[in-house]
Amino acid sequence: MSAQDRTDGDLVVAVIVTHRRPRLLRASLAAVAGQTHPVSAVVVVDNGADPETEAVVRECAVPTVYLPSHTNLGGAGGFALGLLTALSRGADWVWCADDDGRPGSSDALAVLLEEARRRDLAEVSPAVVDEADPTQLAFPLRQGLRWRRTVADFAAGEFLPSYASLFNGALFRAGTFRAVGVPDLRLFIRGDETEIHRRLTRSGLRFGTTMRVTYLHPQGGDEFVPILGGRLSAQYPGDAAKRYFTYRNRGYLMAQPGMRWLFPLELVRFGWFFLSRGDLRGLREWLSLTRAGRRERFSMPGGR
Repeated sequence: MSAQDRTDGDLVVAVIVTHRRPRLLRASLAAVAGQTHPVSAVVVVDNGADPETEAVVRECAVPTVYLPSHTNLGGAGGFALGLLTALSRGADWVWCADDDGRPGSSDALAVLLEEARRRDLAEVSPAVVDEADPTQLAFPLRQGLRWRRTVADFAAGEFLPSYASLFNGALFRAGTFRAVGVPDLRLFIRGDETEIHRRLTRSGLRFGTTMRVTYLHPQGGDEFVPILGGRLSAQYPGDAAKRYFTYRNRGYLMAQPGMRWLFPLELVRFGWFFLSRGDLRGLREWLSLTRAGRRERFSMPGGR
């Protein structure tokens, strides 16, 4: 997709997916509405059709589109619905957010737009930092065998090409979705952002993360357990449902073009992780869920 094929106007539509967290949603909406570069509208997908959530949306200071879903579509389905709605409203840019995060400053959108235009990017993300301590990254970044965990690990204003923590403050050109599509409903939660990242990488479009602005988010690094003296880590969510979707969806992703090389490494990594803990049951669960994902068996927990 060439630059001249892309829309480059000023109509920005924000998309937020929420599920029964009205207090957090109120803070997210307030931060989006308070940007120096205004959003034209906010699309809120409510995965719960919750009256309290609807009341919060109606209080928003900018025009909103409230989409109540009586079926929980998960993050993947929620963003698919929200993104398509934003595109149908003629958005030039789509700004993605979750209900538990918010831009770290009032100029976040303006900076993202400036970076995207100056660098001719299809997508640009802010640095996602820990809301409790914004000097720390919410999701540690490993480059080779080196972990980067703090904002100080990067140069001021550094740009990280081909890296993005998607949906956490990510800004997309509308035309980008013609090349990469929208999230896959089947993934429900966990891995949907990785799948879009995979598609972006294979599309050849330019994208990345700018350290000039931040996006506040709960710490997510606690799920990553160090192994081999901290040189590697294994993701182990404490919640059983999150483990189910994480491992199943990861299995699916590792069977896709561009990510197949990961499977032998993951087999060694998680084999080491579970066996070193004497957790044979955990290893069997990981193998079973990974196999289900590779075979595209997308049942819900309990076989639903």
